[in-house]
Amino acid sequence: MRRKKITIAIIIAVLAVAAVFSYSYYKKVFAPNISVEGSETFIYIPTRSDVASIATMLKTEGIADNINSFLWVAGKKNYAKNIIPGKYLVKDGMSNNDLINLLRSGKQTPVNVTFNNVRTINDLAGKISKYIETDSLQFIKYFDTTTYFTKAGLKKEQVMTLFLPDTYEFKWNTSATQFLQRMQKEHDKFWNDDRKKKLNAIQMSEQEVYTLASVVYSETKMSDEASRVAGVYMNRLTQNIPLQADPTIIFAIGDFSKTRVLFSDLQIQSPYNTYKYTGLPPGPICMPPKKYIDAVLNYEKHAYIYFCAKEDFSGYSNFAKTLEEHNRNAKKYQQALNEWEKKNKK
Repeated sequence: MRRKKITIAIIIAVLAVAAVFSYSYYKKVFAPNISVEGSETFIYIPTRSDVASIATMLKTEGIADNINSFLWVAGKKNYAKNIIPGKYLVKDGMSNNDLINLLRSGKQTPVNVTFNNVRTINDLAGKISKYIETDSLQFIKYFDTTTYFTKAGLKKEQVMTLFLPDTYEFKWNTSATQFLQRMQKEHDKFWNDDRKKKLNAIQMSEQEVYTLASVVYSETKMSDEASRVAGVYMNRLTQNIPLQADPTIIFAIGDFSKTRVLFSDLQIQSPYNTYKYTGLPPGPICMPPKKYIDAVLNYEKHAYIYFCAKEDFSGYSNFAKTLEEHNRNAKKYQQALNEWEKKNKK
């Protein structure tokens, strides 16, 4: 009888120990351990992170209530050998098991990378780095040193022509190389057979069309007159008349806050000075929207050689076939501008 009682006592003790162990195990692995304000937040796992740095981040940002339990589960699940950098969506109330399974899976939340209104590669690098892990200096260095552009037949001034403004989905930890590869795919997709036929028809290269589109976009933000403005420049190119595009002067000067081009500015020694040199500038002066590239490919055929801003400040232009007519249009605009400035000085 006594032996039976001892046996029962031992069994009860074992079960009690097992219960304590089970509860401890459950609490470490499956009990809620993630606390975030609101219902969810994002965490970022940088490239070359280790478990310790990830734990420090969770602790510093107040995301994991018990760091020791996180580290214990991470060890049991061999997370150290399965760290995948990226942007992850974590939800309030997740367990250590839930979080580590998510991080091991690599199921990142993609980021939308948007860029437009870009003038230079440095500007582009700055915009991209706001969305993904690679910083702007890494992008700038990569664009400056890579031989990719040389192999693609692009001069340094033409590098921008590879990039088309839009919103693209990327992983947060996208490298400069991966970004460039994706942009090449988007570039090739855009320049389809139909657009290539139009290139042949107007006897221009992709880079030349992109460059002219950048000038057209800099001259007018009214997309419904872009093909007409493109037609003016095509007429000038055909007749070997300088483009005389003020935005190219501003680009050459490098002061993009400048709103008026002075006569003295026209003397600048630069291949982007389209008052001194005929033909297109060496490369684009901004990143034109796709519709402006299409406006050049489908430029309006007419006899206009000149255009200037309308005197009603609508953003549209008056077009002219002769210098005499153009001077009249320019005088009307100048008079309207003087009157507006006089009125607004009071």
